[in-house]
Amino acid sequence: MIDLLNPVILANVIDTIIKPPIYATSDFIFNITLIGATFFSVFFYLIAIDGMLIKNKKVSFKNLVKWPMVTIQIPTFNEPVAMRCAKKCLNFDYPKDKYEVIIGDDSNDKNVSRLIDKFAKLHKGIVKVTRRGNNFGYKAGNLNHMLKYSKGEIIVIFDSDFVPPKNFLREIVKPFGSSKKIGAVQARWDFLNMKQSIISRLASGVLVVYHHLILPIFNKNNVSFICGSAEAIRKDILIKLGGWESGSLTEDIEFSLRLMKAGYRNVYLKNLSAKGELPFNFKSFKKQQMRWSYGNTRSYLKHCRSILFNEMFNYKQKILISFILFGYVVAPLLALLLVAGMVSFATNTPGPIDVSKFLFSLGRNLLLTSGFIAATLIGLSRYEKMTPTMLITILFSSLTVGVMISFYMAKAFIKAILKKPMHWYMIQKQGNDDILTSLKV
Repeated sequence: MIDLLNPVILANVIDTIIKPPIYATSDFIFNITLIGATFFSVFFYLIAIDGMLIKNKKVSFKNLVKWPMVTIQIPTFNEPVAMRCAKKCLNFDYPKDKYEVIIGDDSNDKNVSRLIDKFAKLHKGIVKVTRRGNNFGYKAGNLNHMLKYSKGEIIVIFDSDFVPPKNFLREIVKPFGSSKKIGAVQARWDFLNMKQSIISRLASGVLVVYHHLILPIFNKNNVSFICGSAEAIRKDILIKLGGWESGSLTEDIEFSLRLMKAGYRNVYLKNLSAKGELPFNFKSFKKQQMRWSYGNTRSYLKHCRSILFNEMFNYKQKILISFILFGYVVAPLLALLLVAGMVSFATNTPGPIDVSKFLFSLGRNLLLTSGFIAATLIGLSRYEKMTPTMLITILFSSLTVGVMISFYMAKAFIKAILKKPMHWYMIQKQGNDDILTSLKV
């Protein structure tokens, strides 16, 4: 009988009987997930290479003979910063009798609602407030409610933290005059607080990849998505297609898929931009990435069959749509890769470490799985001058904060696959504090 209470015998049993199958299993899982993660990483390497070759040609549209009536919608939930956005909208160089501003106030903070009412009263005739008394259906529910009170032929939507430039409205409605098949127009996102923290710098990298690399490439292939803010939609098409999906965490993506399936086009204007706020702390960034992981995955699963078997899309378009929307599968792959790697390392047969072999293997694996980091660096270099400090910040934050965030994204992805509900989260915005401070509330 084996005396397992003897430390020497117990250690021998662990090393010869328990560890080998654990090592073999974890090593197998590591290698399989490495292949999967590399597959997605290569896609982003190709995006990065294509991004280096893209020429920033300005696409211009003619002025319209008759400017359409536009309704600007600003959905908000306990966000006084919505007043800053509305104030910027009042400065548009667009005929004043041709647009209105609606603040959809879902707030349960009466003080915030009081401030919004006071602001609307000062600009009576052009700014109005709608309320539902709850936040049912989240942002999508709010947008559907505002639609009932919108007079415009074109609906322009801003998240409350955005500050559009003076020429924004005039420029974003121009493409609609070129074709009745254009159902929506999306402007590029820029940032108000890019350098606020290491988190905001990393968050900017994620969005720069999307807006400076992915969307321009997709647009060349007649695939594009609206992004939830700094966007314009034809109201008649929005109503025809059933409005926004109430309760969706990414109502923009879900509607974009319906729009493309119905034969309409989304136009991406990379030369027109509006600035918004980035998450600047870990909690907000985590919530944002979880929401996008869950919402994009649910939207794709809902429409994947009709996309993959729709003759309207060619094979390249189907691949691009599937890659970008179902691409969050890389989050559980990376999380599993990290866990399996640590278990494999811990259960390997004890012995001297071959430093050169270890470093080669580590470097190879990092290189194979760092396509998104490469795309981030290329995207940021197109956005602003790449400095050594920025390079170090992005690499450090990607390999620390980025790795931690991937576990939360993996959790959201799995919940989406299992059709488990996930709630909509508010993201902290510095602008709210700034507004309240300026008003001394």
